[in-house]
Amino acid sequence: MIKHEPVFGLKDGEVFIASAREAITTYLTRHQIVLPESLRSVPRYESKCGCFVTLKRNDAENSLRGCIGFPEPVYKLSKALTEAAVHSATQDPRFEAITLDELDSLLIEVSVLTTPTPIDVKSQKELPSQVKVGKDGLIMRWSFGSGLLLPQVATEEKWDAEEFLSNLSMKAGAMPDQWLVPGTLILKFQAQIFKELEPKGKVIMEE
Repeated sequence: MIKHEPVFGLKDGEVFIASAREAITTYLTRHQIVLPESLRSVPRYESKCGCFVTLKRNDAENSLRGCIGFPEPVYKLSKALTEAAVHSATQDPRFEAITLDELDSLLIEVSVLTTPTPIDVKSQKELPSQVKVGKDGLIMRWSFGSGLLLPQVATEEKWDAEEFLSNLSMKAGAMPDQWLVPGTLILKFQAQIFKELEPKGKVIMEE
Protein backbone atom coordinates (compact mmCIF):
# COMPACT_ATOMS: atom_id res chain seq x y z
CA MET A 1 0.00 0.00 0.00
CA ILE A 2 1.36 3.43 -0.98
CA LYS A 3 1.49 5.86 1.92
CA HIS A 4 0.34 9.31 0.81
CA GLU A 5 1.77 12.42 2.45
CA PRO A 6 -0.87 14.55 4.22
CA VAL A 7 -1.88 17.78 2.50
CA PHE A 8 -2.88 20.84 4.47
CA GLY A 9 -4.65 24.05 3.47
CA LEU A 10 -4.54 27.66 4.54
CA LYS A 11 -7.02 27.09 7.38
CA ASP A 12 -4.69 24.43 8.77
CA GLY A 13 -1.80 26.86 8.40
CA GLU A 14 -3.65 29.45 10.46
CA VAL A 15 -4.14 26.82 13.16
CA PHE A 16 -0.46 25.84 13.01
CA ILE A 17 0.79 29.42 13.39
CA ALA A 18 -1.63 30.23 16.22
CA SER A 19 -0.76 26.96 17.96
CA ALA A 20 2.98 27.60 17.68
CA ARG A 21 2.55 31.05 19.23
CA GLU A 22 0.36 29.59 21.97
CA ALA A 23 2.85 26.82 22.75
CA ILE A 24 5.71 29.33 23.05
CA THR A 25 3.63 31.67 25.21
CA THR A 26 2.63 28.83 27.53
CA TYR A 27 6.21 27.68 27.91
CA LEU A 28 7.57 31.15 28.59
CA THR A 29 4.82 31.73 31.13
CA ARG A 30 4.59 28.37 32.87
CA HIS A 31 7.80 26.55 31.81
CA GLN A 32 5.73 23.64 30.53
CA ILE A 33 5.36 22.20 27.04
CA VAL A 34 1.60 21.91 26.57
CA LEU A 35 -0.16 20.68 23.43
CA PRO A 36 -2.50 23.50 22.31
CA GLU A 37 -6.18 22.61 22.38
CA SER A 38 -6.52 23.48 18.66
CA LEU A 39 -4.19 20.57 17.80
CA ARG A 40 -5.87 17.99 20.01
CA SER A 41 -7.96 15.15 18.59
CA VAL A 42 -7.87 16.44 15.00
CA PRO A 43 -7.34 13.29 12.90
CA ARG A 44 -5.26 14.95 10.16
CA TYR A 45 -2.90 16.35 12.79
CA GLU A 46 -2.29 12.82 14.10
CA SER A 47 -0.23 11.87 11.03
CA LYS A 48 3.50 11.59 11.60
CA CYS A 49 5.26 14.43 9.80
CA GLY A 50 8.54 16.27 9.90
CA CYS A 51 8.03 19.86 11.00
CA PHE A 52 10.11 23.00 11.50
CA VAL A 53 9.17 26.25 13.22
CA THR A 54 11.09 29.37 12.23
CA LEU A 55 11.06 32.65 14.15
CA LYS A 56 12.04 35.86 12.37
CA ARG A 57 12.37 39.48 13.37
CA ASN A 58 9.84 41.79 11.78
CA ASP A 59 12.49 43.94 10.13
CA ALA A 60 13.47 44.76 6.56
CA GLU A 61 15.49 41.53 6.21
CA ASN A 62 13.14 39.34 8.27
CA SER A 63 16.34 38.23 10.01
CA LEU A 64 16.41 34.83 11.65
CA ARG A 65 15.71 34.60 15.39
CA GLY A 66 15.38 30.84 15.79
CA CYS A 67 14.68 27.67 13.82
CA ILE A 68 14.40 24.11 15.08
CA GLY A 69 12.42 21.09 14.03
CA PHE A 70 12.23 17.42 13.20
CA PRO A 71 13.36 16.35 9.70
CA GLU A 72 11.92 12.84 9.91
CA PRO A 73 8.28 11.82 10.53
CA VAL A 74 8.98 10.40 13.99
CA TYR A 75 6.22 12.24 15.88
CA LYS A 76 2.60 13.09 15.27
CA LEU A 77 2.38 16.53 13.69
CA SER A 78 0.63 17.92 16.76
CA LYS A 79 3.56 16.94 18.98
CA ALA A 80 6.27 17.82 16.47
CA LEU A 81 4.87 21.30 15.91
CA THR A 82 4.43 22.02 19.63
CA GLU A 83 7.94 20.93 20.55
CA ALA A 84 9.57 22.57 17.53
CA ALA A 85 7.89 25.86 18.43
CA VAL A 86 9.13 25.81 22.02
CA HIS A 87 12.62 24.67 21.06
CA SER A 88 12.99 27.27 18.31
CA ALA A 89 12.26 29.95 20.92
CA THR A 90 14.46 28.59 23.68
CA GLN A 91 17.05 26.08 22.44
CA ASP A 92 18.50 27.29 19.14
CA PRO A 93 22.22 27.39 20.03
CA ARG A 94 22.81 30.33 17.68
CA PHE A 95 20.64 32.69 19.74
CA GLU A 96 19.65 33.58 23.27
CA ALA A 97 16.20 32.39 24.33
CA ILE A 98 13.48 34.83 23.41
CA THR A 99 11.45 36.67 26.04
CA LEU A 100 7.68 36.85 26.32
CA ASP A 101 7.72 40.55 25.42
CA GLU A 102 9.86 39.86 22.35
CA LEU A 103 7.49 37.18 21.06
CA ASP A 104 4.86 39.79 20.23
CA SER A 105 7.22 41.36 17.68
CA LEU A 106 8.34 38.14 15.98
CA LEU A 107 7.02 36.49 12.83
CA ILE A 108 6.28 32.77 12.96
CA GLU A 109 6.73 30.37 10.05
CA VAL A 110 5.73 26.69 10.06
CA SER A 111 7.06 24.19 7.53
CA VAL A 112 5.43 20.74 7.33
CA LEU A 113 7.78 18.32 5.59
CA THR A 114 7.34 15.34 3.33
CA THR A 115 9.43 12.28 4.16
CA PRO A 116 13.06 12.84 3.04
CA THR A 117 14.21 10.52 0.26
CA PRO A 118 17.77 9.92 -1.03
CA ILE A 119 18.62 11.48 -4.39
CA ASP A 120 19.63 8.56 -6.60
CA VAL A 121 22.44 9.52 -8.99
CA LYS A 122 25.27 7.62 -10.68
CA SER A 123 27.69 10.47 -10.04
CA GLN A 124 27.67 13.19 -7.38
CA LYS A 125 28.12 15.73 -10.21
CA GLU A 126 24.55 14.94 -11.28
CA LEU A 127 23.09 16.17 -7.97
CA PRO A 128 22.41 19.80 -9.02
CA SER A 129 20.25 18.63 -11.91
CA GLN A 130 18.05 16.71 -9.46
CA VAL A 131 17.41 19.67 -7.15
CA LYS A 132 14.46 21.99 -7.79
CA VAL A 133 15.47 25.26 -6.16
CA GLY A 134 12.60 26.75 -4.17
CA LYS A 135 10.74 23.45 -4.09
CA ASP A 136 13.21 20.98 -2.57
CA GLY A 137 14.75 21.12 0.87
CA LEU A 138 17.97 19.19 1.37
CA ILE A 139 19.65 17.05 4.00
CA MET A 140 23.28 15.97 3.87
CA ARG A 141 24.75 13.10 5.85
CA TRP A 142 28.47 12.39 5.89
CA SER A 143 31.02 10.72 8.15
CA PHE A 144 31.19 13.54 10.69
CA GLY A 145 27.68 14.94 10.85
CA SER A 146 24.61 16.11 9.02
CA GLY A 147 22.88 19.30 8.02
CA LEU A 148 19.51 20.49 6.72
CA LEU A 149 18.32 23.49 4.77
CA LEU A 150 14.62 24.21 4.20
CA PRO A 151 13.50 24.89 0.61
CA GLN A 152 12.70 28.54 1.27
CA VAL A 153 16.31 29.25 2.30
CA ALA A 154 17.61 28.83 -1.26
CA THR A 155 14.95 31.22 -2.53
CA GLU A 156 15.65 33.81 0.16
CA GLU A 157 19.40 33.67 -0.48
CA LYS A 158 18.99 33.56 -4.29
CA TRP A 159 21.15 30.44 -4.57
CA ASP A 160 21.31 28.16 -7.57
CA ALA A 161 21.42 24.39 -7.07
CA GLU A 162 25.21 24.20 -6.71
CA GLU A 163 25.28 27.08 -4.21
CA PHE A 164 22.49 25.37 -2.29
CA LEU A 165 24.51 22.15 -2.09
CA SER A 166 27.68 24.00 -1.09
CA ASN A 167 25.90 25.85 1.71
CA LEU A 168 24.29 22.60 2.79
CA SER A 169 27.77 21.09 3.07
CA MET A 170 28.89 23.93 5.32
CA LYS A 171 25.73 23.62 7.40
CA ALA A 172 26.74 19.99 7.97
CA GLY A 173 30.16 21.11 9.21
CA ALA A 174 32.03 20.14 6.06
CA MET A 175 33.92 21.93 3.32
CA PRO A 176 31.72 23.49 0.60
CA ASP A 177 32.52 20.74 -1.90
CA GLN A 178 31.73 17.81 0.40
CA TRP A 179 28.55 17.11 -1.58
CA LEU A 180 30.77 16.05 -4.48
CA VAL A 181 32.61 13.41 -2.43
CA PRO A 182 31.43 9.84 -3.21
CA GLY A 183 29.59 8.32 -0.28
CA THR A 184 28.09 11.63 0.86
CA LEU A 185 24.34 11.09 1.11
CA ILE A 186 22.01 13.85 -0.09
CA LEU A 187 18.29 13.57 0.58
CA LYS A 188 15.53 15.89 -0.55
CA PHE A 189 12.07 16.73 0.72
CA GLN A 190 9.32 19.22 0.04
CA ALA A 191 7.48 21.42 2.50
CA GLN A 192 4.15 23.14 2.92
CA ILE A 193 5.11 26.54 4.27
CA PHE A 194 2.81 28.82 6.25
CA LYS A 195 3.91 32.21 7.54
CA GLU A 196 2.69 35.43 9.08
CA LEU A 197 2.92 38.66 7.11
CA GLU A 198 3.07 40.56 10.40
CA PRO A 199 3.17 39.41 14.04
CA LYS A 200 -0.23 37.93 14.97
CA GLY A 201 -1.43 39.05 11.54
CA LYS A 202 -2.51 37.50 8.25
CA VAL A 203 -1.18 34.02 7.45
CA ILE A 204 -0.31 32.96 3.92
CA MET A 205 0.65 29.65 2.35
CA GLU A 206 3.66 29.82 0.03
CA GLU A 207 3.09 28.44 -3.45
